[in-house]
Amino acid sequence: MHRIIMNGLLLSTTLIAGNAVAHKPTEPAHQLYIEGNFALENGSVIKDFELSYTTQGTLNADKSNAILMVTAIGGNHHRIDYLIGPGKALDTDKYFVICTDAIGNGLTTSPSNSKLQPNIQFPEFNMRDMVNSQYRLIADHFGIKKLVAVVGASMGGMQALQWAVSYPNSMQAIIPIIPLAKTNAWTTGVLEMLRQSIMTDPGYQGGKYDKPVEQGMRLWSGWLSGVIVRTPAYQEQLNATPEAEIEYLKKVQDAGWKRMDANDWIWQSRAYDRHDVGQTQGFNGNTSAALKSIKAKTLILAGTGDLLNPESDAKLSAKLIPGAKYLAINDRLPMGHLSGAGATKDENAFQNKVITDFLANLKK
Repeated sequence: MHRIIMNGLLLSTTLIAGNAVAHKPTEPAHQLYIEGNFALENGSVIKDFELSYTTQGTLNADKSNAILMVTAIGGNHHRIDYLIGPGKALDTDKYFVICTDAIGNGLTTSPSNSKLQPNIQFPEFNMRDMVNSQYRLIADHFGIKKLVAVVGASMGGMQALQWAVSYPNSMQAIIPIIPLAKTNAWTTGVLEMLRQSIMTDPGYQGGKYDKPVEQGMRLWSGWLSGVIVRTPAYQEQLNATPEAEIEYLKKVQDAGWKRMDANDWIWQSRAYDRHDVGQTQGFNGNTSAALKSIKAKTLILAGTGDLLNPESDAKLSAKLIPGAKYLAINDRLPMGHLSGAGATKDENAFQNKVITDFLANLKK
């Protein structure tokens, strides 16, 4: 069962307003796939679970041209728009592109929009739960037996790896961009300090706030979007003086602090912490064995100098996945995690070219 959200108006009252649902009339309609009570790996249940998604292009008769896009932490189905559309890597004249919203992003059922389990009553979930909810959409709703590819950046790249481990025969290829196969202590440390930036704001009220947590979310936005996703070299190119950097960070905070609900981000970040493809059933915590089991053709793109998802993990994953190809997105001017955002003309063009070539060489 599914519902459609037209003209930017949410027909389901469970979804919240804000940047996450900004919608233009020319964009594909938001849709909701109703999955009922969704069982999580930890034994909890998300009640009245709805998965948000959009589609672009046309599904062919034998359902063999579908590509699944999975989104980043704090992101939505627009996260890799720079790769989607006619003439781009995920060419909608050729492919049927399904863009999903991850559990906890404010469009799919989340702490911020759940009627039955609001805010801190919402159960914690992990990356495999996200992937399992997407599998239901692909297999049960669309009846697709094999995807051309699963593509995503950051947490989307992490889900792409998880897809290939959890459902090894369900795709020809995966394209993880700036991913992790297993979240390391450094990344957890970054996320924990971001969580504390939010939770120590008196307005957070232990997660039971009734208005946006402005002070905490301003710190969150400045740290995450203004500092951590970039490299010192790239930041120096942008801002040559301390005054310029401080003014720049203020603009980042002003523009970004409202874009995500506080609990939504905290819950997603905890799923990020727990990510490890080796925890998939049958691998007994052996991350290397899980990666070696991947059957899908694999192209991994990573950001040189990434301070959130260090590229060392991506390089190791590429060595362990049979036949995987690894490419640095921007070695000339390392941008770090921002490399996987379509933020500049050069790295946008690079990603579109190498992904186009990779998909063109897949065997039918």
